[in-house]
Amino acid sequence: MLAFSATEVTSQLTRVPDWKVENGELVRTFQFEDFRASMRFMNQIADLAEEAAHHPDIDIRYSRVRLALVTHDAGGLTDKDFDLAAQADKLL
Repeated sequence: MLAFSATEVTSQLTRVPDWKVENGELVRTFQFEDFRASMRFMNQIADLAEEAAHHPDIDIRYSRVRLALVTHDAGGLTDKDFDLAAQADKLL
């Protein structure tokens, strides 16, 4: 799988408008009511990630969950990243 070009990344961002690219990763911070809600979301993300065999970097700070996606073996962003981002958005 080849990483997207900068033009392709810009085009793909229209699919997930709440996400942005930082340091070559597709990132978004989700805000929840409390820690338990954050963990429920994370358990759902874990299931999606396992199904896709594509695992995000995760940072949990009480009611905030930050996901960072990149396809390391492709050396950049691919469909895998944008697909998982879109699935995460649908969980809200």
